Amino acid sequence: MSKSSGRIWPYAIGLSITAVFGFCVATIIVTQKAHIQQSDVYMTHYQDADAKANDLIKAAIEFDKKYKVEFVSEGIGQVNPILKYKITDLNSKAIENAKVIVATSRPETAEFNQKFDNPTIQNGIYSFDGAAFPKAGVWNIIAKINIGNDTKYFNIKADTRNNITYKF
Repeated sequence: MSKSSGRIWPYAIGLSITAVFGFCVATIIVTQKAHIQQSDVYMTHYQDADAKANDLIKAAIEFDKKYKVEFVSEGIGQVNPILKYKITDLNSKAIENAKVIVATSRPETAEFNQKFDNPTIQNGIYSFDGAAFPKAGVWNIIAKINIGNDTKYFNIKADTRNNITYKF
């Protein structure tokens, strides 16, 4: 058996430190090239939504104490969908004076983002024509509803392949 002189350990430690540093640099380079999209759940940057999270939650609670919002579109397909929201008070009386803005987006890209702010209103149903879903799959549909000083964000996920929608 031969004895080691102990010279290998400094080289192994130096090589390990160099490898860890190299992996850190590689991670930074790869993540800078990635196409990361910003969150649009509250029609703002996620940093702003995070900073105002408590205010947004309180506003939604106050809104829900006075009003009810329903997504009443017959189905969301790719061709000429009509986005419809029914807004009533808690006594089921139609609200005709709400300001509603709707934005649609894909979860993975901002390339197809659309914004609508000119609905037709009939019996408390706010209808938005002109939406286009050029790519099959899942879409985010976000509505910002203002009635006086009350505000609520109403978020829907829609799948154009099978006409399924659900609130998130």
